[in-house]
Amino acid sequence: MKRNILLNPGPVTLTERVRKAMIRDDWCHREPEFAELTREINAELVRVYPDMEADFSAVMMTGSGTSAVEAMLASFAPDSATTLVLANGVYGERMAKMLAAHRKPYVMLRGGWAAGVDVDEAARVLGRHPEITHVATVHHETTTGRLNDLDAIGALCRAGNLSLLLDGVSSFAAEAIDAEAWNLAGVAATANKCLHGAPGLSFVIARNALWSDAQTEASSVYLDLQAYYAGQHGDGYSPFTQAVPAAFALQAALIELRAGGGWTERRRIYQQRARRINEELTSLNIRMLLKEKEYSCVLRSYFLPDGCDYRVAHDAFKRAGFVIYSGQGQFSENLFRLANMGAIGADDLDALAGACADIFGPYK
Repeated sequence: MKRNILLNPGPVTLTERVRKAMIRDDWCHREPEFAELTREINAELVRVYPDMEADFSAVMMTGSGTSAVEAMLASFAPDSATTLVLANGVYGERMAKMLAAHRKPYVMLRGGWAAGVDVDEAARVLGRHPEITHVATVHHETTTGRLNDLDAIGALCRAGNLSLLLDGVSSFAAEAIDAEAWNLAGVAATANKCLHGAPGLSFVIARNALWSDAQTEASSVYLDLQAYYAGQHGDGYSPFTQAVPAAFALQAALIELRAGGGWTERRRIYQQRARRINEELTSLNIRMLLKEKEYSCVLRSYFLPDGCDYRVAHDAFKRAGFVIYSGQGQFSENLFRLANMGAIGADDLDALAGACADIFGPYK
């Protein structure tokens, strides 16, 4: 089969090592060898950010990144107090929907999708709602590619002693996470984005105090993180069937991350790729939605040229071996998005430059 280079925001193009890891022997998830693998993966996940290792623990679950975010909110957002949701895209607004579904009190500060979180307005909301004890937001909002200003949001949390619940699904292992400065309580993420694992597994990393002192009665059976913690940090077993081949892949991906210099080196590589792609598109008069400094290292959003239909462009890129991604909601007709995660080499970037010239050149 022809090799596709995935430029969508997850899943990613896998390395050969990670792909081959999935075809190991068949394992039962309730055997001691898989329990030990679970412990190893959880320990390595916390080591991705060394400053978190002493005070945080991870649990792994079968499901997408969305399931990890929902599990974090279902397990740690309070029932007797209020969570402030800071939303400026699809995924922040989805956090509010999750809280509503689990009947947990929340207030949402909804911002424009092309705008950053208004931290000053957030401070005013907090002043009007003294019952707020938690803040939930998205680190990298892939609706647009914006990297939200977590230094400012985190400072607000720390000053007000508010617990931060962070959607790090598309930032974990590629962007800085300062747990202490941000008053981080928990972060949810997934195997199949910046970690370069396979789809099927996600995880939540939370402060040890949260694991030992349940704040609320869980509003879900499958998403009850306390049950995962009790099993995985007890006898090593999970309450439900885990995606065993995806766990093999995640173990291999974590080994590659560490051997490759960790999250800081991955960020540098992503930044280098993003600059190369942007230079090619800029030469074709393709404009970015946001300012360059506002983007994460993971993904950028671009306006389609006048007269260019997204579906036509998508199919042309796919014939050339690349999968691109459309905008969402209000941006579905005029934006496309390009991520730069996964196993992408210099030759792939050269081929992408040629495809961009062929597809967008006639609109220049």
